[in-house]
Amino acid sequence: MKLATLKHGGRDGTLVVVSRDLSRCRPVPAIARTLQAALDDWASCEPQLRQVYEALNSGALGSQAFDQAACHSPLPRAYQWADGSAYINHVELVRKARGAELPESFHTDPLMYQGGSDSFIGPRDAIVADESWGIDFEAEVSVVTGDVPMGATPEQAAKAIRLVMLVNDVSLRNLIPNELAKGFGFFQSKPASAFSPVAVTPDELGAAWKDAKLHLPLVVHLNGRLFGKPNAGVDMTFDFGRLVAHVARTRELEAGSIVGSGTVSNKQGGLWGSSIEHGGVGYCCLAELRTYETIERGKPETPFMGPGDTVRIEMLDAEGRSLFGAIENRVESLPA
Repeated sequence: MKLATLKHGGRDGTLVVVSRDLSRCRPVPAIARTLQAALDDWASCEPQLRQVYEALNSGALGSQAFDQAACHSPLPRAYQWADGSAYINHVELVRKARGAELPESFHTDPLMYQGGSDSFIGPRDAIVADESWGIDFEAEVSVVTGDVPMGATPEQAAKAIRLVMLVNDVSLRNLIPNELAKGFGFFQSKPASAFSPVAVTPDELGAAWKDAKLHLPLVVHLNGRLFGKPNAGVDMTFDFGRLVAHVARTRELEAGSIVGSGTVSNKQGGLWGSSIEHGGVGYCCLAELRTYETIERGKPETPFMGPGDTVRIEMLDAEGRSLFGAIENRVESLPA
């Protein structure tokens, strides 16, 4: 089943059921006005939403054209947005860029930060920031949970996953070092994130969803040029069951909590690590490429994003069809 939120209808938008091919949609106010309302009463709403989804795909139900540009993030705001860093290769590289070693515990205990969740930007909205802040994208997979009790096991946590989404976890790289030096974590360096137009139930992903991981390439284009296509199921040290359980160790999670995978990253060697230009699978953020450039050429050569730069993040199924729709964010300067 595929769900989205259109921007009209108030702060939290209007929930729509979206056809499998992302061409049609139908509002469902009689079932739930918003996605959060559906998640709050999932046991009752999910079967009704699924009936609409099946009828929509069969053509037995009236519908309207689905416009990804009219979408907000599926949850325009959420009770919880916690982002992990499940791909140790990425963690090692970005720490190396700061001259920091990778603690051994990072291989056994997930890294996690709590992001701002009171306001997300839409999948086709602009990233508004000062270029001097070091604007970077981070292409990731994320999940939306139902209620998760405190102390849940990874197996229990995995069963609480209701939906899967993509996310652009925007980072302001030049602000990070000073914030981390304070010993209190990210804040200003992590502005609003953007999620995919569509949220998808795990069963809809078929064999690609296995062991609480999504085993498909995450495709990233920067200014229309292929930048990365690493497989999200490869080199993921902690699956989503582990990540959600980590968040719930000392607190319960409410329905509608979002947990991210961290930047998808496949470990490869060679010139520029694993760049597309040199036959690799590329990257899901600029920081990784800049680190490889520093290692192999002595300094980073690729700039961070500036006004007019556009990143596109998408995932295709085995037949080449878009699963979640595309995140496409263009950088705009701060207003004068």
